[in-house]
Amino acid sequence: MKQPKIAIIHDWLTSMGGAEPVVLELSKLYPNAPIYTSVYDKKAAKPFNEKDVRTTYLQKVLPSFVRYKHVLWPVLRSFAFRKLDLDEYDLIISSSSAEAKSVRKRPDAKHICYCHTPTRYYWSHYDEFKREFNFGILTPIIRPFIPLFVRWMRKKDLQSIKGIDLFIANSNVTKGRIKKYYGRDAAVVYPPVETKRFIGKNNPDRDGYILWGRHVPYKRYDLAIEACNRLGIKLIVIGNGPDTSRLKKLAGPTITFTGRIGDKELVDLAHSAKGFLFPNEEDFGIVAVEAMAAGLPVIAYKKGGALDIVEDGVTGIFFDEQSVDGLVQAIEKREVTDFSYNTLVQRSKRFDTNLPSSPITITKNPRPMINQPNETIATVLSQSLRSIVRFSLGTFIERFCHTSAQNIAASSVAASPYQG
Repeated sequence: MKQPKIAIIHDWLTSMGGAEPVVLELSKLYPNAPIYTSVYDKKAAKPFNEKDVRTTYLQKVLPSFVRYKHVLWPVLRSFAFRKLDLDEYDLIISSSSAEAKSVRKRPDAKHICYCHTPTRYYWSHYDEFKREFNFGILTPIIRPFIPLFVRWMRKKDLQSIKGIDLFIANSNVTKGRIKKYYGRDAAVVYPPVETKRFIGKNNPDRDGYILWGRHVPYKRYDLAIEACNRLGIKLIVIGNGPDTSRLKKLAGPTITFTGRIGDKELVDLAHSAKGFLFPNEEDFGIVAVEAMAAGLPVIAYKKGGALDIVEDGVTGIFFDEQSVDGLVQAIEKREVTDFSYNTLVQRSKRFDTNLPSSPITITKNPRPMINQPNETIATVLSQSLRSIVRFSLGTFIERFCHTSAQNIAASSVAASPYQG
């Protein structure tokens, strides 16, 4: 029986953030599928070193000192992905928050897009991008042209989705953005999280708070530092990034920066704290799930992916206002609230990696695709693949995409309110 040829596409492989574990999961699910990406940094994305990674021409033509400055190259990246020759593949699976979804396919091939978010700097976070854009001494000259550039790139972005047969969103907030900006429906499949590496024996002598992740302005780690300064409580800040020096200047005597550390030390420090601070709006928020697996209640800004992860009063505490005052009040509430270690760990397992134990086969009557948010990538993609290969896309939509809430209209492109 003929097995379909599959290609995996990802925006770039230059760090190990929240999207890259999804690509690794896809690669485990389809080990013979090559991974196409715009640029690839082998030192920063080591888990991919044994994979069949194929880059666009940007890997060679961009100077090394600016090759991984992704915000500079959306036009070139979009063009590079469209130039890829993928005619040999029956199924294309893109993992995208930028231009990877721009790839072209042959007419009878299918394209499933696992969307981490519609491109932030064109859509949901455009105002933030315009405000924080920094091109050194050229910033005052370039800034006035940003609206014209973004308007043009929005049109290109809307054109790029016409070849996508099925959208999968990483959270309900992303699902809403896909509908708002692209006029398309999406199934929700949470990213895989390796919760096992954070689960351990509960430490009854926990103290202080912790956060980990890349230090960039939108994560609002400044709020966590200033809140802990005000309360005079311990905070451990793990990781580094372009915002590290600014954050260190804000830190008082109770704040500790560790820099980048190994997995074991991260888990040990997580089990020493009594709460995880999550002051940012994320598309999903893998770190919040990791924290729960370590028995940490999550003190989270009530927006974005946190709404899918945190249960107020059960696995964490929400705060409505993204401010120091809002976070201080939430921390004070945590100080007088008890949380069950076992409940935190069990709730985290809803997002755990779960691969099928046997290879995918093409069957005549695959079971219907059930759109439940806690279904794994493996489940949904295997059902999608079986259905797509055995039936026409129209039949696939009709027979397998009916859900209790909606139909996944994978073959229709509704007019985006932003079109034109």
